[in-house]
Amino acid sequence: MGQVMFIVWRESVEALLVVGILHAWLANPDHGAKRGLPYLWAGVALGIAAAVGLGAALVGFTEVLSGDAQDYFQTAMVLVACALIVQMVFWMKRNGRTLKRDMESSLQKNHDQGTWWGVLVLVALAIAREGSETAIFLYGLGFGQGGSVPASMWLAVAIGFVLALLTFWLLQLGGKIFSWRLFFRVTEIMLLFLAAGLLESGLDRLISLELVPTLVDQLWDTSAILDDASPFGSLVATLTGYRAHPSGMNLLVYAVYWLFMWVLLKRASAPAKQVKAA
Repeated sequence: MGQVMFIVWRESVEALLVVGILHAWLANPDHGAKRGLPYLWAGVALGIAAAVGLGAALVGFTEVLSGDAQDYFQTAMVLVACALIVQMVFWMKRNGRTLKRDMESSLQKNHDQGTWWGVLVLVALAIAREGSETAIFLYGLGFGQGGSVPASMWLAVAIGFVLALLTFWLLQLGGKIFSWRLFFRVTEIMLLFLAAGLLESGLDRLISLELVPTLVDQLWDTSAILDDASPFGSLVATLTGYRAHPSGMNLLVYAVYWLFMWVLLKRASAPAKQVKAA
């Protein structure tokens, strides 16, 4: 439940950021662009509809499959969710600083051309992207894989969205303690840990399907300290990739993942350092 809440919270804040930037520019009397507001909300509706459609398609497709085919599909979606989280983190790291400027530039171009269909497409694509990522992430976490969705999961979705609204409101107030920069810095670390957890879950599935060897069946057993089968331990395992009794392959993949992330983070931060030095 906690991981579902986190994903909905983080993705909803990002979607609200996009809508907030566009709404603030369009609603500004100095820009004379209020005619674009209906296109903004139409784009939001289309984006949400596309994301819901993808979620329904994932659940429906799973129900059609049976036996090993269903296991393979679910495993693939877990690994896809992991890859999308990593891609999302580094996309925001590259584009976050210029996101507002790029969007406002696009709005100004639409305003100058006297057409607002570009706003509808921009918003629809942005919301569909965030919503589709959310649908895939939730599916990778087991949301809807058993057909019916427990009420607790829907509650987690609702709480996550309400927290997103509250977070967005607080971030809009500004301040040095709770800022957009701090928000993205903290949540990108949390997302990378979540991606590691999904990677380990996908690896466990591959091992159970006998597609990947364990190398060593069990390196150690820390279940006496934190059992990953307990409610809290399961949450920690999902959010971090922790295993109470990992196999050799679990440890190897986890180490390679973080080495890869370390290299990517260094490369992502290198241009900023060079510009600062210049």
